[in-house]
Amino acid sequence: MSAPNPLPKYVYKIIDTEPTSQLLDELPLSDLDSKDGFIHLSVAKQVPNVAGLFFEAHTTLWVLKLPLASLGRVEWEGSDDQGRAFPHLYGRFGGREVVGIKVVQRSASEGWRGIFERDDWLE
Repeated sequence: MSAPNPLPKYVYKIIDTEPTSQLLDELPLSDLDSKDGFIHLSVAKQVPNVAGLFFEAHTTLWVLKLPLASLGRVEWEGSDDQGRAFPHLYGRFGGREVVGIKVVQRSASEGWRGIFERDDWLE
């Protein structure tokens, strides 16, 4: 799958635990990222679906906003249900690359898709 044209300014990392001081140097890898050998990221339009598919059991998520230009090797692989490739970071990032962190909460009866689709923080 090829990179979108034009490239997005930002990509996002969804995490299910509050970032700690480790974020200052290097974000710890999730089990999935460690197993797959890359960091799973999303473009803004993918965040609602990714949250709904992989974080349905959670009622609080943290979304890290990362300027694509500040990251190392990003490959565009796979695709979502709209045919958009996912950005996969082959390397690491830390606090110096994070330009924003948003805490997103929902009630147990709400879905993530609706919460994120009402959010203009994603660019």
